[in-house]
Amino acid sequence: MKLAVVGTGGHSKVIQDLVRINEENQIIAFLDDKYSSLTFEHSVYNGPIDSAKQLLHFHPDLKFIIAIGRNETRKKIVERLGFNDAFFATLIHPTAWVSPSVTIGVGTVIMPQAVINADSYIGKHTIINTGAIIEHDNQISNFVHVSPKATLTGGVKVGEGVHIGAGASVIPSQEIGEWSIIGAGATVIKFIPPLSTAVGVPAKVIKLQLIEGV
Repeated sequence: MKLAVVGTGGHSKVIQDLVRINEENQIIAFLDDKYSSLTFEHSVYNGPIDSAKQLLHFHPDLKFIIAIGRNETRKKIVERLGFNDAFFATLIHPTAWVSPSVTIGVGTVIMPQAVINADSYIGKHTIINTGAIIEHDNQISNFVHVSPKATLTGGVKVGEGVHIGAGASVIPSQEIGEWSIIGAGATVIKFIPPLSTAVGVPAKVIKLQLIEGV
């Protein structure tokens, strides 16, 4: 699979390692707005994000992966590109355990040692990070980031754009509203409203936030 990696920061480094595990994958482009124009050097293209369509003229079978950890930014870039789902890759590390009954949306990345159990749904352009556990019957929406070692027990619902911090836990059948943030190490034992920041054990809402452009 030929891939263009969008983003060149720290999260991108991890994505690149994941891509290269499979020898059939080939990164042919890095797109980031730190580049002013599209160039080709050492067999790799480098260019601004808006050069994506130009790349497709050269490589019509090219797939894209948004290698940016910030949920709001991933969503904005997907909207900016305007591509349909067929143009995005889904990446799963070979050490991850994913039940055959799980549904995973396009553009999503499943990191090393993650576990996703039976009948869970993972939305588009979501990150299930290193060692995260997604138990049975979870419903995780688009543009979510479940950080390393976080645990979502059975039947949890996670709204669009939620960020769940490292080592956080969510007890069964709870719901986290869209674009909320769960702090590292927090334990969610009741409904978290949309646009909230919740921290502590048990997790308590400490503020409501305004997310621009979402």
